[in-house]
Amino acid sequence: MIDTSAPWTGRPVEVGLVGAGPWARAMHARILAQGPETRLAAVWARRPEAAQQTAAPYGARVAASFGDLLDQCEAVAFAVPPAVQAELAPLAAQHGKALLLEKPLGPDLAAAQRVADAVLDTGVVSQLVLTKRYHPATQAFLDAARDRVITGARSCYLHGAFLGGDFATGWRLEHGALLDLGPHLLDLLDTAISPITDIRSTGDPRRWLELTVEHDNGAVSQASLSGSVAVPRPLTRVELFGPDMPLSYDTADIDHEDCWPILRRTFAIAVRTHQPPDLDAARGLYLQRLIDQAAR
Repeated sequence: MIDTSAPWTGRPVEVGLVGAGPWARAMHARILAQGPETRLAAVWARRPEAAQQTAAPYGARVAASFGDLLDQCEAVAFAVPPAVQAELAPLAAQHGKALLLEKPLGPDLAAAQRVADAVLDTGVVSQLVLTKRYHPATQAFLDAARDRVITGARSCYLHGAFLGGDFATGWRLEHGALLDLGPHLLDLLDTAISPITDIRSTGDPRRWLELTVEHDNGAVSQASLSGSVAVPRPLTRVELFGPDMPLSYDTADIDHEDCWPILRRTFAIAVRTHQPPDLDAARGLYLQRLIDQAAR
């Protein structure tokens, strides 16, 4: 991971935001505007009134078009459905803009491949918003797992957002938990245990999905995914088993606000040094291949 501990002394990265929905307002606009590493330069959305509501609290401009947005920034952050991101991210890359990308890269593997290819062809910096990976507790868990002999693992990512509310959006209800939650959990299992070599799934991604995951070190892990169950708060847990006592990771007690400054600093350093972080578009494509395999 990029070292984010040094004080920021450079000029802020001018970021344009695509999207003005709940996630754009709650995370992207607010965090990018806080700086000092970034500045929210402009917002563009297909609904101008929503873009105005998102931009106004931070004094950002409302772009008249996507092309207008590209003229006003050096990096583009996406907070839109996967199909829209897959359509627009390659265009931003072709204009030399660094990309802050949501997971999944696209609605399917072919779309994700186009995003990753555009990043590779243009050489722009890219970074994935895999939120939990930027929390110190997550990094501590992964560091501890690195020295373990792991035989098997159990994991889950469960919440009730698909039952109603701001995040019960069309693409989530259509594709379900595998496309939305799968990247997070598969990334953790792949990093904590060893690269994933095979996945089998059973169940319905719109209700409850079980994954059996094989790793190249011989370990087998289980992953439960659902966005359609009533729980007091989202559950993200990973338990690693082997000859030593279990090693557990649970997000119940972590403050997600601690993720955002590290995510923002990582992106700004990557843009200024032109050194992509570990969680880039290539990683996103890798995770999308795993999702595609699990969906077959």
